[in-house]
Order: sequence, then structure tokens, then C-alpha cells
Amino acid sequence: MIRYANSSDAVAIASIYNHYVTATTITFEEQMVDVQEMARRILTVGEQLPWFVFEHEGQLLGYAYATPWRIRSAYRFSVESTLYVARECVGRGIGRQLYRALIDELRRRQLQVVIGGIALPNDASVALHTRLGFENVALFKRVGRKFDRWIDVGYWELQLGNCTTLESPPQASTSS
Repeated sequence: MIRYANSSDAVAIASIYNHYVTATTITFEEQMVDVQEMARRILTVGEQLPWFVFEHEGQLLGYAYATPWRIRSAYRFSVESTLYVARECVGRGIGRQLYRALIDELRRRQLQVVIGGIALPNDASVALHTRLGFENVALFKRVGRKFDRWIDVGYWELQLGNCTTLESPPQASTSS
């Protein structure tokens, strides 16, 4: 089941995310995120843009959300996407389902572009983005440093093709 996240999901989301913080270069965050901070992030994002979780038999197995791409008003139709799946569930299609739900909701909200940043190498994430229609648009070399090594970041974009005459994107619903 895919549903909107809420602050009570913070324990499970922090657990999923903190594996990637401590064991991978997929995120450039270097300190584990505590449950209170994760709950704050969920509420802050959820006030403006969608944050979805994938739940199966009462267990949260992954999450995806969008945040504003940049703060300047001209960027208001562009968002950056984030997706994490519990490490034991990678490769089961959960990420694809979450990403499709996120993209569908962003289209419904009449946004124009979704941008995904990928710390490289990450063949699985590149394949997922490509499968969903994202195009590689940029490569920044050696922009992050974690675990005593330099990391490149690639950017992929998906044009949603919704905005042609809107003044501003519709307000996000805060109901879950």
C-alpha cells in the first residue's frame, strides 16, 4: 500500500535512511538522523509537497518525496525527488511503485519538472530513473566527499509537461 507519510512514520523512515547515511555514499548526510528530526522533515515537506511511504503488512519498506528544487520563485514549478527503500527490499519493485505514485501526484499538482540527483556510481538508481523516462542532464565531478573519497553527482530530469500558463503551482493538500 502506498500512502501519505505522517510523523508516526519517523521511526521506520529514520531506520531506512540511517543505513544509507552510515554505510553508503548515496546520501551526503554524514550523521544519523534522529526520530524527532525525521518527524520534523516529514511535517515540513508534507505541508508543501507529497511524501509517500510504501507499507506492506504493517511494515514500512520505503519512501519517496519531493522538495522544491531552489528557493527563487522562478523555480516554483520544479522539484527534486528523493527515494529510499529498505536495504533488504531493494530490487523488488517498491522504488518503482513509489516513484510512479510520486510522479503521478506531481503531475496532478501541475508541476513541470522533477530532478533526481544521484551520487555515482549507482547503477540501480540510474536504471530506475532511465526506466521511468528521466534523461541525464548533468554531471558534477568531485562535488561531495564522504568516507575519504570524492564522489560525482549526476542529475536526471523528467519533464512532466504540465505548466504552460500557470501563475503558481496549486497549494499542497496537508491531509493524509
